[in-house]
Amino acid sequence: MAAMDHLSPGEIKQRQGAVLAIIMASYLMIVIDISIVITGLPKIKDALGFSPATLSWVQNAYTLAFGGLLLLGARAGDLLGRRRMFIWGLGLFTCASLVIGMAPSPSWLLVFRAIQGVGAAILAPSTLALLAMYFPEGPERTRALSYYAAAAGIGATLGLVLGGLFADLLSWRAGFFINLPIGIALMLAAHRLVAETPKHVGHFDIAGAVSSTLGMSSLVFGIVHAAEEGWAHPLTAWAISAGIALMLIFIVIERHAKQPVLPLRLFASKSRCGAYVARMLFLGGMVGFWFFATQFLQGVLGYSPLEAGLAFLPTTLPQLVVAMSVPKLVRKLGNTSLLIGGLAFCVAGLVWLGQATAPTPYLTGIALPMILLGIGQGAALGPLTIAAVTGVAAEDAGAASGLVNVAHQLGGSLGLGVLVVVFSAASSSLATAPEILAHRIASVMDASAVMLALSLVAVLAMILPAQRQQIDRPCSDSASLEPEPDLI
Repeated sequence: MAAMDHLSPGEIKQRQGAVLAIIMASYLMIVIDISIVITGLPKIKDALGFSPATLSWVQNAYTLAFGGLLLLGARAGDLLGRRRMFIWGLGLFTCASLVIGMAPSPSWLLVFRAIQGVGAAILAPSTLALLAMYFPEGPERTRALSYYAAAAGIGATLGLVLGGLFADLLSWRAGFFINLPIGIALMLAAHRLVAETPKHVGHFDIAGAVSSTLGMSSLVFGIVHAAEEGWAHPLTAWAISAGIALMLIFIVIERHAKQPVLPLRLFASKSRCGAYVARMLFLGGMVGFWFFATQFLQGVLGYSPLEAGLAFLPTTLPQLVVAMSVPKLVRKLGNTSLLIGGLAFCVAGLVWLGQATAPTPYLTGIALPMILLGIGQGAALGPLTIAAVTGVAAEDAGAASGLVNVAHQLGGSLGLGVLVVVFSAASSSLATAPEILAHRIASVMDASAVMLALSLVAVLAMILPAQRQQIDRPCSDSASLEPEPDLI
């Protein structure tokens, strides 16, 4: 297979369609895998005997490994070649999916969910890098990125429906087995059609990547453990203390590393810091909706997994439409105004869902607030990304894009850990199991609304003042949408 720099412009042009198909299919596999688990959670809980608190680790084990190693995965692609890491990431993700499908116990599933997250961390950075290689800046890249963004929305919807369909008609395990033939086909196609990128000389910041991943994992473990054993339990205190200590060690490592996995100068901008804080709070709140809404639909309303997957359409379809319209909306409204509006829609939707009880009808009590959430999430994610990468130096562009995804994944993990505590602590004098479950989930939605409100405060306090000092530049803002790969 020829290296990228040995291909003529004509050869690159001929391969664009095939490469875009490979990139979109691999990204679809990641997005579908995230959402396919959501509608299968109740079945997974019953089949393997997860507790309400430990069930959150089905999501957290994946997102912590994914988010914690993303920057290292991006660095590996720079040094070792994007095609090589694309195939290695696909292979690891696919093999882990197969083993998860055969999981006989919770510990087995969680270990390989983490390994699957490592594969995604290697694979995801290479998808956008390869897309940028094959599609020059301008209309061609804009069109390719619009297809890429559409894949996220389509994948989210498809994953929720497929997860319900498999859990209903076959088994929740089928959602993982399906990755095997797809992954093998994509690896073979990538080896044949995708050219290798040049290798570079450099160093891996292993100490930084390991300390940050272990630190965040320890923090989340401590928070989730508190949901079962209480904040006073020694293991809870030790885990949280160790997590804080490891994160401080990470900062020291990054200050002295020759080629840090996370250049600390990225935090010099108040506006960018606001974008990272707002994104973590945003994902921390929204993950509560995705994780607990499926349990409300199945455990309270009595929906089957397939019906629950279809019940998310009022969120996923508006999200897809609005996300595709973000460049046009940014030109018309301005980046910060669109971001503020999107967050306000999300807060309103979560407050509305927080009023739900066991007798709440789906249409007026669930579907209508879901529409607000879909509009809000579709409107907010792109502008959050723009705010996080605006003004970044060219040499830090890759790290800044990776940090966006780290904030995305780790915000979701920490947020879910906190919300599991809220769920477990919500007391109720109600008699029936569905009524108690509805009350606890309503409490989670209220807590999620608080997180989204805090995200809005971060935007108003840190991003808006900086934006007022300069006129929005729609053209550059629209181009900055490129690093956005995660919509769930």
